Amino acid sequence: MPDLMPDTATSTEIDPRFQTLSRREPGDFVYSVRTTGVYCRPTCPSRLPKPENVSFHASCEAAEVVGFRACLRCKPRDASTQAKQAEMIVTVCRFIEGAEDTPSLDEMAARADLSPHHFHRLFKASTGLTPKAYGDAHRAQRVRQSLSAGEAVTAALYEAGYGSSGRFYERSNAILGMTPTEFQTGGAGDIRFAIGQCSLGVILVAQSYKGICAITLGDEAEALARDLQDRFPKANLIGADADFERHMAQVVGMIDQQQALDLPLDIRGTAFQQRVWQALRAIPSGQTRSYAEIAEAIGAPKAVRAVAGACAANALAIAIPCHRVVRTDGALSGYRWGVERKRALLLKEGQKGMKHV
Repeated sequence: MPDLMPDTATSTEIDPRFQTLSRREPGDFVYSVRTTGVYCRPTCPSRLPKPENVSFHASCEAAEVVGFRACLRCKPRDASTQAKQAEMIVTVCRFIEGAEDTPSLDEMAARADLSPHHFHRLFKASTGLTPKAYGDAHRAQRVRQSLSAGEAVTAALYEAGYGSSGRFYERSNAILGMTPTEFQTGGAGDIRFAIGQCSLGVILVAQSYKGICAITLGDEAEALARDLQDRFPKANLIGADADFERHMAQVVGMIDQQQALDLPLDIRGTAFQQRVWQALRAIPSGQTRSYAEIAEAIGAPKAVRAVAGACAANALAIAIPCHRVVRTDGALSGYRWGVERKRALLLKEGQKGMKHV
């Protein structure tokens, strides 16, 4: 009877951990080499061993129990430089979050026991934000939480560390996506909306006094209406009138006939989200970009996950073309309104093969 079990080399090569090892990427395991008797972390700079000589272990202790000793080159028992830096960044982040006012760069660098320049570079590489931008984002989050809890605007600003209410009001749209009072009242005001059909299914279009504030897609009209109500819980939602039906027709034309949308937009989001959305609007029709390229375009190359989050938070389908963002390998990834709708939109724009451009 033929042996149906794969040989050791083949078994190792198809193990995902061997791919991690081959790329010298960090992993939550160590590997041992039978011919040398040592075990290493997957990022070890030593020569890549033959697959048939490799075994994987969940921990240093597990490798030592079966007789292997720690590599003197990568020192797997010592915390890696990368891990130490990550721990340091987390410590400084907690320091920023616990401070009444955003600490100065010198204070943060001193906490990390680094020079200000070196600390600034490491912090941005790790978080995708400068230390100041991280502090600003945390203060903005504190304001949002306080306003949502019903605190007075002035009290919320000072508790979050804003020394001047005037300077905050100047930047409130970028920080909150609307004025503090509008945020606190749940976007109260008149919002006109209509629900109809387009080639992608059911579509809802809504407009505030500033412009189109929502374009959402789905399968059920009721679900889209509930979503609008959740986004603007205290707004006065008004069913469509004749004037608004014309706006609705323009949005449907943008989707079905690839027409330009000549309507003002009311774009509500944080400063980071708006940077991402602006980069998305710069992608020409018929082209795509990867999440990593968008992160590079906004000056935050490490913030790929945050870019994906901003794409998912976009409530203006098509007008802010988050459907033009794909994975690095060109494959389609998540889309708030369904991957099939994303595929259909890219096909309309000429992305026949769905490959990265």
